[in-house]
Amino acid sequence: MSTDKTLSAAAMSSSSSPVTTGLSYRPLLVIVFAMAVFAALVSLLANAFWLSATTSAMALSLSVAGVAVLYGQLGLVSLCQFALVGVGGWATLRIGHAFHPPFEVSMLAGGIVATLTGLLFGIPALRLRGLYLALVTLMLAGAFQIVISAWGFPDGGPGFLGRADGSGRAMLPRPDLATEAVPYFLYCCAVATLGLLLVQWHKISRPGRAWALIRKGETVAISSGVNVLAYKAWAFALSGFLAGIAGALLAGNVGQLEGRAFSAFESLNLFALATVGGAYHWYGAVIAGLLLRALPALLTDLGIDGYVTIGIFGVALFHALATAPTGIAGQIATLAARFRKGDDR
Repeated sequence: MSTDKTLSAAAMSSSSSPVTTGLSYRPLLVIVFAMAVFAALVSLLANAFWLSATTSAMALSLSVAGVAVLYGQLGLVSLCQFALVGVGGWATLRIGHAFHPPFEVSMLAGGIVATLTGLLFGIPALRLRGLYLALVTLMLAGAFQIVISAWGFPDGGPGFLGRADGSGRAMLPRPDLATEAVPYFLYCCAVATLGLLLVQWHKISRPGRAWALIRKGETVAISSGVNVLAYKAWAFALSGFLAGIAGALLAGNVGQLEGRAFSAFESLNLFALATVGGAYHWYGAVIAGLLLRALPALLTDLGIDGYVTIGIFGVALFHALATAPTGIAGQIATLAARFRKGDDR
């Protein structure tokens, strides 16, 4: 049996990743349509407060999609994803303030720097799994927290760190196509859609089939001709790239970033909500992004301390691990499948 046939057979038989069951492009069209409807509804109905929260949610959904690649496809628990968001934001701000290129150039630079950092962070994953990998990546997230607290994010100043003295702080301009709140929200939705399409394409093509084999067992994957180290590195690079783009979009949303927003706890929170939202379906990333930003915004709007979400997320994580390992998205998919079966009768 050839390597391609073996990869296809593994994808067909893998129950842990339902989106790798064949090379079908229908899910790509579904993503475009669903995101377009969502973007239209929010842009028409949301006020300024909710528009800002939802814009941040769309940016963070890309980072959650990166977590889903590692956990949903390979079963790897990486707890440094929010640190990679910070890396991407830092590089975007530095390039933007130093050279003033179009926003897209700064954003891609942030994605590339986060990709390289993700590969560096992913080196332990080449030999570690489970609790050991989680601990190592959490320590890396803690190290980033210390570094960014000492350095701060670039704010228009000179030198490598780009720190301005006194009142010289500058804001990163938004893209020329989206300088106002509503156009920038639509811009973030478009970028998030492209990121989700990129992840989905990986899942239904050769990388997804290789990841399915690796998840079944590295011995099986090696015997089938899969380069385990290369495909693991590929997954970490893709995850880092998505996180970097998310950091760039966050920087563009408010014009600046604060170091205290990128604590190691936020990486834990991000992974927890990726599990709650659902790591095996593309819309799980969108659900997790909304939980990260829209739910605290809702509580604040109701006059409730946003920190209550920590307890809510903890209960939701326990529920997901105990009764719904595929998360909210998996439960939605199950209900949809039942309705389809009912209609067929």
